[in-house]
Amino acid sequence: MAKMYYDKDADLNIIKDSKVAIIGYGIQGRGQALNLRDSGVEVLVSELEGIPNYEQAVKDGFTVIAAEEAAKQADIIQILTQDHVQATVYSKAIVDNLREGDTLMFSHGFNIHFKQIVPPENVDVIMVAPKGPGALVREMYEQDKGVPCLIAVFQDHTGKAKDKALAYAKGLGGTRAGVIETTFKEETETDLFGEQAVLCGGTSELIKAGFDTLVEAGYQPEIAYFECLHELKLITDLVYKYGISGMRSRVSDTAEYGDISRGKRVINNETRKEMKKILEEVQSGSFAKEWIDENNAGRPNYNKITEEEKSHKIEKIGKELRGMMPWMD
Repeated sequence: MAKMYYDKDADLNIIKDSKVAIIGYGIQGRGQALNLRDSGVEVLVSELEGIPNYEQAVKDGFTVIAAEEAAKQADIIQILTQDHVQATVYSKAIVDNLREGDTLMFSHGFNIHFKQIVPPENVDVIMVAPKGPGALVREMYEQDKGVPCLIAVFQDHTGKAKDKALAYAKGLGGTRAGVIETTFKEETETDLFGEQAVLCGGTSELIKAGFDTLVEAGYQPEIAYFECLHELKLITDLVYKYGISGMRSRVSDTAEYGDISRGKRVINNETRKEMKKILEEVQSGSFAKEWIDENNAGRPNYNKITEEEKSHKIEKIGKELRGMMPWMD
């Protein structure tokens, strides 16, 4: 079992005299910046002028500065831009402004693990990754609660890297809920696998396969939408709150028996073999290379497949049905 760290294990004073630069004021950046500031940490924010995130940062009371200036002033530099632009931001704005003993931070290990960013040896490199979106990180903090976090140390030049990570997690409110130590490798590979095989790729294809099966058999697409997509939230909410066994005990006996007697025919040994192949692609770095090459080429396959997916019948039916659901607003 993983060791858990809580408030008593973290000393916020370790970063109280530091300046933290939040590079990228998206959903995660906003949540982290606001929580740190409310915890008494000095926060600098960098975002591109003229975009909504910039305006939101100003509205939240931050003086927004360029990434280069933020990196010059800060002792701790947290890069929260999207994965595919982090290396560019680092090379253009950050690397030349790092001083010995500075801390380079991430909330996802992709660019460090796959060597898109290779930091100098005289800085600490750490990760603090809240296991929830930035809006939830903020909401829980305001309720004197927290979202569990992962921490990892890739490079410990000062001998205090782990202490800094715990202090930062405490500033976010994460130690109120619990913090688990991991590695950049483990976080990155499990995160990519989970997205591809289960959370996004696996789930979206399962939904479409169920929808297509019913429609092709002559059932109304509206009914297929409700049964294969809309009601999924009811089940995932139960799993989220009570676990798989807890979900099963809260649905009908008929549904539970269908689950335990038929589920393995859908997610079968062939599916599991394919999952292992996906994991191997993540571990070997072939997926990372593919994604980096795709971005460098202007995303031709990404754009083509995205447009094809938007034209699936489930999208048209779903849009119409969601228009009948006032609670969606």
